[in-house]
Amino acid sequence: MKNILISLFILKSILAFAQNNSKKPTVVIEGGGEIKTEIKFNNSVKIGNQQTATKNTKSTAGVNNNKPSAPVTSTNASNSIQAYGKYDFVQGEKVIAIEDFQQANIGDFPLRWNTNGSAEVVTLSGQEGKWLQVGPKTTLLPEFIKSLPENFTFEFDLACSQPFSYLTQEFSIGFVSMQKPAIDFAKWSTAKRGENGLIFGLHPAYVTSKTQGGTNYKLIAASKEVMKNSIPQSQFNHVAKPVVHVAIWRQNDRIRLYLNEEKIWDLPKALANTKLNGVVFYSGGVKTENNKYYFSNIRFAVGAPDTRNKLINDGKFTTTGILFDVNSDRIKPSSYGILKEIATSLNENESIRIKIIGHTDTDGDDASNLTLSKKRADAVKSFLNKEFGVETKRMETEGKGESQPVDKTNTTEGKANNRRVEFIKI
Repeated sequence: MKNILISLFILKSILAFAQNNSKKPTVVIEGGGEIKTEIKFNNSVKIGNQQTATKNTKSTAGVNNNKPSAPVTSTNASNSIQAYGKYDFVQGEKVIAIEDFQQANIGDFPLRWNTNGSAEVVTLSGQEGKWLQVGPKTTLLPEFIKSLPENFTFEFDLACSQPFSYLTQEFSIGFVSMQKPAIDFAKWSTAKRGENGLIFGLHPAYVTSKTQGGTNYKLIAASKEVMKNSIPQSQFNHVAKPVVHVAIWRQNDRIRLYLNEEKIWDLPKALANTKLNGVVFYSGGVKTENNKYYFSNIRFAVGAPDTRNKLINDGKFTTTGILFDVNSDRIKPSSYGILKEIATSLNENESIRIKIIGHTDTDGDDASNLTLSKKRADAVKSFLNKEFGVETKRMETEGKGESQPVDKTNTTEGKANNRRVEFIKI
């Protein structure tokens, strides 16, 4: 009997051990076919306040939004978008640049970039697409961004390895002025400052909390910090939320930063009388070599959408800011801001009727794209009705597929501008 009890105890311990380990799958970063390191994610990664199994997580920008070779799914917006009720971010009107590193080989440094340190393109198991892994004490310059107007939006996805030490320095993005970008970009780092700019810092660990990270900003004028602040934040944390969508919106003097659905910084006069012409990323020193930052899915757009005037007075409004899951009519939560703007205009002008027209890029076959575009227009109509109370009888829908491109059909940026939704007053 004693031997039986001992055997049962050993068997129970083995099963418990196996069960605990099954709850912590590893995410392997592959470089050139060789396992370079591995980072542990929880069973699910929360992106955009949407709880999704890591193997099904989709990137949020820069990926073709229609893949008509597969059946078009119809899932409509889920409750995850409801968390964005206070989200007022609205993308710029015209997409200028998209970077998802799809043209780069795994293990290489990407074209159209410059650096004073080390970085390489990798894949993250469980995450869509390719990512740039940034080495310590490294500054990066996207050379394809040559100017920053007074109205623009800038978005990207950021990830970190797990676990992550709070003693490792933050990941930063700066909007700066540079006389000679090919040289001056290296002046921006944790220890150095260029002449003028605004730097946002993000960190997935916070010294007094296991569920929060940190964020800060620094306003630089004449190479000196003239204004700064730092606070904890709950959207980017290496334990629970190691992947975050970052959205930055400049409107003249004002600049705002959002992490997922939450507005973190809103600085009304930070960029008064400031001329900016470039973007820099940099990663500071690390506590251990296993602490890594990764980013991807950059989306840079310009122009301040004038929803009310264009829809009500001009009779037509077009946006590339309503985004959908790949090959689906499911609206991404980050589209909430522009949908709210449109609904407000309609609810303030109750006599107005509109036609909602969906457009795709030219990837895939015509018939599938036509079906997909119609389903997306229907999804927008349904969301405006259910979320904001716009009467369905005031809205018609139509799909144009790929038949009416407004930009180049063979570039990433052109395809992003062709994937759009039109609102026409009828």
